[in-house]
Amino acid sequence: MPTKSFQVSKSIQASPQQVWAILTDAAAYPGWNPAVTRIEGRIAPSESIKVFVPVNPGRTFPVKVSVFDAPQRMVWTGGMPLGLFTGERVFTLNDRGDGTTDFHMQEGYRGPLAGMMTRQIPDLSGSFEQFGEALKKKAESTGPQTGAA
Repeated sequence: MPTKSFQVSKSIQASPQQVWAILTDAAAYPGWNPAVTRIEGRIAPSESIKVFVPVNPGRTFPVKVSVFDAPQRMVWTGGMPLGLFTGERVFTLNDRGDGTTDFHMQEGYRGPLAGMMTRQIPDLSGSFEQFGEALKKKAESTGPQTGAA
């Protein structure tokens, strides 16, 4: 069970494929997502990426894309060797069948050092909400879900 976790859910008027395309375009994150300064690397199966966030400036978060089940589920995993501290961010997209996608993102932390390490992690609730809102806005402004561009 995670020691600390954060999550956000949004109903997005776009197909899972449209949302997935946004989530996996690392270079474009700064253009739509104020919760992420930049991402270095390719968001693809088994790839390692580095995530930079304004909530913790000057710090890099190296993670591995450990699950890549397009366009339903993706998991980013990072932490310390030997499982002493592990963080896992899970992105889930559920197709409602009516042109709408239920998006859910959750991050949790585990391991013997999680109690100590999570005390250093700021409250990310606002950042997660910002991420979800920005993704929704970007996906809904990208055609052709309603036939408009």
